[in-house]
Amino acid sequence: MAKYLRNVTFFALSCLTFTQSVTSQLVSISEQPDELQTLFREWRNFETPPLWNGAPDYRETTRKAKFSEFETLRQQLKAIDTTGWPIPKKIDWTLIWAEMNGYAFNENVLKPWQRDPAFYKSVWTDQSDVPAHEGPTHHGIIELWQYSFPLEKLESEKLINALLTIPPFYDQARLNLTGNARELWIAGIRDISQQIADLETLKSFVGVGKSRKLVLAIEKAQQATADFKSWLEAEAPNKTGPSGIGRNHYTWYQQNVHLVPLTWEEEVMLLKRELARAWSALKLEEHRNRNLPEIRPADSPEAYRMLAEKGANSLLEFLKADSIVSVKPYFETALKKHLGVFVPKDRRNFFWITAHHDPRPLYSHFYHWFELARMNEEPNPNPMRQGPLLYNIFDSRNEGLATAVEEYFMQAGLYDDAPRSREIVYILLAQRAARGLGSLYAQDNILTMEEAGGIHSEYTPRGWMKTEKDLMRFEQHLYMRQPGYGTSYITGKYLLEDTMMEYARRCEQQGTAFKISDFLNRLNDMGNIPVSMAKWELTGMAPN
Repeated sequence: MAKYLRNVTFFALSCLTFTQSVTSQLVSISEQPDELQTLFREWRNFETPPLWNGAPDYRETTRKAKFSEFETLRQQLKAIDTTGWPIPKKIDWTLIWAEMNGYAFNENVLKPWQRDPAFYKSVWTDQSDVPAHEGPTHHGIIELWQYSFPLEKLESEKLINALLTIPPFYDQARLNLTGNARELWIAGIRDISQQIADLETLKSFVGVGKSRKLVLAIEKAQQATADFKSWLEAEAPNKTGPSGIGRNHYTWYQQNVHLVPLTWEEEVMLLKRELARAWSALKLEEHRNRNLPEIRPADSPEAYRMLAEKGANSLLEFLKADSIVSVKPYFETALKKHLGVFVPKDRRNFFWITAHHDPRPLYSHFYHWFELARMNEEPNPNPMRQGPLLYNIFDSRNEGLATAVEEYFMQAGLYDDAPRSREIVYILLAQRAARGLGSLYAQDNILTMEEAGGIHSEYTPRGWMKTEKDLMRFEQHLYMRQPGYGTSYITGKYLLEDTMMEYARRCEQQGTAFKISDFLNRLNDMGNIPVSMAKWELTGMAPN
């Protein structure tokens, strides 16, 4: 299982027959709990750390004491005989194997509790647009976006108790943070600083000021966060080591945890190729459109509101009318919660610059929100595929597909009414290739995060990454914290294109029409699993 690539097992089945077969296999698995599902539950229960003073316990003594139990679980997984299993069930086994590899990698290499102050960020104000927050997060985070203010009594008590875990958790953090990763340390201070501001904002939420108990809990958490920030700043001059994990660790992690069948070197070449292709295609689009008027960005709140509504309706109608994917009733609700608002020109970051020209390219990427809505409205029948995979293992699937559909929808005709909007798609692609390429060099300690941001900024067309530096800092910090995330947009897109090729080739060989809706619907139905696993399930091509 060390490297997923290029096997040629061929199943002489038509696309339709194969899809029906795999679907029936998956449902039957979910209806019959077995040793794999039992082990999955035991594994997930084990992966959640015990509590110490009410907060998750990441102390070295606790982790070492648990590792023998982990080895027992890993041996139990290896001992399961998968001979004769249907493909979906073999994939489920592989997903648990990958998660266990992620746990071991965290213990031996990544060590976020030791190297990464941002790991200790506890208060999250917004929902992630992927199944779980990007990057390593601890097991006791407070999701403010899940609360409805003013709070009911039980919810208020829940939030108070959660906030009161922050002071002892930061006492523990001072014991755990013994790492020497300078860039992670410095950048992490910004995340902790932001938490102080977020807690201050929480005081202004509707009804909060009426509960003295809640206000006191917020203030205690705020003071503990400020003290922790001061400690981090005092320790910062002593941190002198590299933050990247190096190309060899990176390659192992991608292949054995995220199930991305590429080496560090191959990813460098792929991202260089996509960056060059995006720039070249952009210039050709600009030439073709040279006699057309340039897009004038929205210049007022009313103009943006109209543009956003029109863009969302256009996208949804296109997906339905052109049979791109089965449009569910919840698609519109999910998308229209995230249309954005007018941002003055001097405050727009890269993504909102694009949206103020034509929001449809960004809204195509918001396929994310369709997927999250599906997890709630139509949960996968298989318990192992209902929630997010641990350690961001979903990244090639979720970020890769969201990036891929930007170009899929464009090529299928979304912008036939506005040719210059095609230019925005290639600008988005170039930005994602540039930032991912920079992150690869940073992970190998060839460049600093700031230098990686230089590639990110300089190779994004039209200077659109130079308008607002916070986005670039956030993204490069995330990609240092979570190896492979910065490249997943492009690597996942490439792996999906490879999967589509093999799926379409089988359709062609069997005389069955390829339908993009069948392809995307099947991806949706199988859950947020890595693309290499989706290829296996869709085509029968087993990974090496």
